[in-house]
Amino acid sequence: KMIIRTMNQKDFFNVDWSKIPEPSLDVNLNHLNNFRITHIELNSTDNKIVNISRLKEISVIYVYPMSGVPGKALPEGWDEIPGARGCTPQSCSFRDNFSKLKELGVKNIFGLSTQNTEYQKELADRLHLPYTILSDEKLEFAKKLKLPLFKVEGMDLIKRITLILKNNEIIKYFYPIFPPTKNVEDVIRYLDKKNPQKFLSEGSNFV
Repeated sequence: KMIIRTMNQKDFFNVDWSKIPEPSLDVNLNHLNNFRITHIELNSTDNKIVNISRLKEISVIYVYPMSGVPGKALPEGWDEIPGARGCTPQSCSFRDNFSKLKELGVKNIFGLSTQNTEYQKELADRLHLPYTILSDEKLEFAKKLKLPLFKVEGMDLIKRITLILKNNEIIKYFYPIFPPTKNVEDVIRYLDKKNPQKFLSEGSNFV
């Protein structure tokens, strides 16, 4: 059987999603509903250590596999991996909707991936992100939450998933996500249905 390799699209920002395979619901993540995150500390792009178990109020964490770097080739066949492509456009969409998310009562916004902080800083600086990115370089976060992984060129990467937390408890997750640029709209739509004050005063047993 002949395997046909397609070239990765070179433009990080303008992706033709019709040529990218859509990810499927390949794992059951029901364990994340009302999951309480216990002590875990991750380095961030603002040189601080973030203890996710101590987050207060509403937080959004969008987890992505790996962002590209201008001038460096993405892994071979990257565009053929369902759900892999789109980390830069997704980050831009959260940046562009940062104020809207704040208006909806979001206290913390984080990106999260398995690259080290130095690698992530290049993205945060280049895209002028108004929030920080967390490094799960040792897969502590991924393993604690039993998040789906995939391996590319020897790298362990986390499949794209977005979490909404109330304090340290997951109250909503989005998986699979496609296209990545639409994810922030789903997050906004979900939050828009909730009164931020109710978020903080009521229990979190809602979907």
